[in-house]
Amino acid sequence: MVPTFNERENLERLLQSVEMATKDTPHRVEVLVVDDSSPDGTGELAETLREQRPWLHVMHRVKRRGRGAAGVDGFKWALDEGADWIVEMDGDLSHDPAHLPDLFLAMEEADVALGSRFVEGGKDLERTFLRRLITRLAGRYVRALLHLDIKDVSSGYRCFRREVLDAIDLEDTVSTGPSIVLELLYKLCLAGFTVKEVPIVFRDRRQGVTKLDYVTLMETLVMVLRLRKMAGTGRIRSGLARG
Repeated sequence: MVPTFNERENLERLLQSVEMATKDTPHRVEVLVVDDSSPDGTGELAETLREQRPWLHVMHRVKRRGRGAAGVDGFKWALDEGADWIVEMDGDLSHDPAHLPDLFLAMEEADVALGSRFVEGGKDLERTFLRRLITRLAGRYVRALLHLDIKDVSSGYRCFRREVLDAIDLEDTVSTGPSIVLELLYKLCLAGFTVKEVPIVFRDRRQGVTKLDYVTLMETLVMVLRLRKMAGTGRIRSGLARG
């Protein structure tokens, strides 16, 4: 599942990389592009590329736009289609599809496999020192306030068992932006699901314009406080339905 907004320059290369990385896997792999009415024509390109790729699906969203809502809609589609495992990844090639087999392997012993820059073997490349520093400091803040034993709490490169997403009430998510990544991670950890961090090499986007800015960072930091308050009042735990 790949949420996109203005990723026309990256989409075809991404799909080629996914196809190459998974050609020898025993798993049937299908891709859903969830496009938020990109003005650069990403959705139209996805439709063209789908003509020669039966494993490619495209969702065009015109309402409730945003990274969080797009992710939720993509997850719901995958669950409705009967997917056993659901991978989410960015569409800007910062998440290298070459790591997909490693994520699949980790799923043999975990409920969630998380692509991590901050475990042994992981790397965070081609970003400025300031952006790397902010990511590290924000991670410490999140781990301290939410008591998460995860090194890369902001990673959006993850593979979930369907049981995990079934247990989290996707209708009850409060994040509409990139903080959805943190919200789902916190909820699945509260529900007791196991997370295995898999080392990845993260590279900053080479084409297009990043969607992350300091306003997004502040929204995420505020979301941490909101999630902590929700957990304290029992709202989050009451919304978890682990069988």
